[in-house]
Amino acid sequence: MKNPKSNPSSGQSRRDFIKNAAIASSFFIVPRHVLGGVGFTAPSDQLNLAAIGAGGKGRSDILNASVNGRERVVALCDVDFSGTAKDSVKSFPNAKLYADYRKMLEEQKDIDAVTISTPDHVHGPAAKFCMERGKHVYVQKPMTHNIREARMLTQMARDQKVVTQMGNQGASNPLMEMIRGWMNEDKIGKVSKVQIWTNRPVWPQGGPFPKADSGSKPSELEWDLWLGPAPEIPFTPNLHPFNWRGWWDYGTGALGDVGCHLMDIPFRMLGLNYPTDAECSVGSVYSQMWTADYNPEGCPASSFITLHYGPTAKNPVPLEMTWMDGGIRPSHPDIIPPDHDLGGANSANGVMMIGEKGIITHNINDSSPLMPKLYLYDGTQEFGPDRIEGTEPEYGHQRKWVDACKAGFGSEEHKALTSSFDYAGPMTETVLMGNLAIRSYMLRRKNAQGRDEFFGRRKLLWDGENMRITNLEEANQFVGRTYRKGFEV
Repeated sequence: MKNPKSNPSSGQSRRDFIKNAAIASSFFIVPRHVLGGVGFTAPSDQLNLAAIGAGGKGRSDILNASVNGRERVVALCDVDFSGTAKDSVKSFPNAKLYADYRKMLEEQKDIDAVTISTPDHVHGPAAKFCMERGKHVYVQKPMTHNIREARMLTQMARDQKVVTQMGNQGASNPLMEMIRGWMNEDKIGKVSKVQIWTNRPVWPQGGPFPKADSGSKPSELEWDLWLGPAPEIPFTPNLHPFNWRGWWDYGTGALGDVGCHLMDIPFRMLGLNYPTDAECSVGSVYSQMWTADYNPEGCPASSFITLHYGPTAKNPVPLEMTWMDGGIRPSHPDIIPPDHDLGGANSANGVMMIGEKGIITHNINDSSPLMPKLYLYDGTQEFGPDRIEGTEPEYGHQRKWVDACKAGFGSEEHKALTSSFDYAGPMTETVLMGNLAIRSYMLRRKNAQGRDEFFGRRKLLWDGENMRITNLEEANQFVGRTYRKGFEV
């Protein structure tokens, strides 16, 4: 890592540098409000931002991080500028363009902070590369592709003293304070069960891997860079730019897509950490009689996962958390009127925290209406508003990260972030623990009779501190992954 005194890398160090140079030269500095008018931000006070992944969600991330032009976007990196990334180019015409984030970071030394909005498999390698060079990072959810990466990057952020934020923007939703108030007032009492569900996947998932077709590769797509840490394969349609989510080499399935939005509130409100165990079952698809399809390289069409947690300071009883995807949802509790949606609209996504005195339920906590609802056994009902009027884009989640970057590591602004890696790392590990259970469920080998034996279909005992399954060694291969050279974590 370069000496920050010899190569200023933050807005604060750049301001100090300019200030000291002016004093040494006896220059007279005109106040910035005289030069630029009300609301003007002097160039010395701007953060130099770059984006890794400039299309799709990457466009809104870098746009929101720029705070309507308050900050300076100096570089955009994307493997395909012919797609939606071209809109970011229009928004930031002075930004330099790159296909390889490694080249961008090596060549452009003025970058202070980076938004990372790529497919899941690139989150870890890109964030590590940035943080090693002292760059603050905003990383889309899930924070990483696997548990090992999440643990490593959480510690690296502390060691490198960089400001981090995961892109689960609902963590900055002010309506969370209504739920926090209910919990702090002990409205529902001790919580013994949390049920979470989603209508995801809403992309093709559960079938065979698509066939390669090198001849159909878009001319502007840098396929090798898109693959990143994943094994080298010929160009394969129906992966870029969206459907990669259903394949383990690149995505993390329904859990990775919305788990950080749905698990966030119970994880936060109940003070959870590492689960003690995980088990699952997955939906089977039969293309022929009696033999279920077997596609272990991809995520299943549906799954049901159970995690257990010990008592915590915020919830002094053991807890069972269940996750359902693929359209599966929990039964309607008697306490909730039958014509009321569970969670969000049409009960498509939601969370129920079930306590001894009642239930708190809410919708997916992304940019959708949170719809917090309280039902008590004494007949009390309380509902939050469907929408919050007048909020800034995505509740200021990116802007707050930018403000914290400018204030510095350990500042009050940094400590106030709702999803810095200190929090987002352990929460992401819980999300990815479900995927470890799914992948272990699909492990099979031939038994003595020559028949397929699924030997991972058991409750997996988890030693969270040491990141190990203690009762099935073969499951530990899914704690991390192998990497292509040049993209290691």
